[in-house]
Amino acid sequence: MSIEVKDVMGRVAIAVLEDASFADIVAAMKRYAVGAVTVIDADRRPVGVVSEDDLLLKEIDPVRHSVSMFESRRRRREHDKAAGVRAAQLMTSPAITVTPGTCVRDAARVMHDKRIKQLPVIDPVTGRIIGTLHQRDALRVFARPVAELEAAARAVLPDPEAISIEIDGGVVKLSGRVQWRSQAIAMVEAVRAIEGVVDVTCEVASDKDDLLTVPPLL
Repeated sequence: MSIEVKDVMGRVAIAVLEDASFADIVAAMKRYAVGAVTVIDADRRPVGVVSEDDLLLKEIDPVRHSVSMFESRRRRREHDKAAGVRAAQLMTSPAITVTPGTCVRDAARVMHDKRIKQLPVIDPVTGRIIGTLHQRDALRVFARPVAELEAAARAVLPDPEAISIEIDGGVVKLSGRVQWRSQAIAMVEAVRAIEGVVDVTCEVASDKDDLLTVPPLL
């Protein structure tokens, strides 16, 4: 079974209201030692996120009211943020969220693709924020106990009794013998896909090679 967000998420919803001041946002980041906070509406539904990058625009963009007609939309938005004093003006929206049932692998992929360090976790029914998933939370899958990793590995093997499994530092070593070479390759791929597995080394021998490519006759 896949590890879900609810298994590793932080139960503290790090958020501020839309009318929170610049100083309130900085104080929240300092208090929880985070680089971003979720902005929520009066019903606790995420509407955006304010990051340290958003706040730094106040420092690096001193000319906040000089906007050129030749500037890009992104640059104009940065000007607006630099002039902002409330969360609603400073935030990046919409907020990218996950639910407790989201696979950690999928959540980690979103954080990587969007270059964000945390995701608000929302109740799938109400849409209200109930927690926060940080990058460090997603990395907790690599701290899975050896026994748990071995059980997960054996569960994906077609003949677990015929294969020996050794695990050291999250690296899974498979050894034994199977009939076909394709079976050995499929096992490696299946074990590597298990959350918490760092790498897989394969010493599984095969009786027959069903992956040989026969050159065409001239």
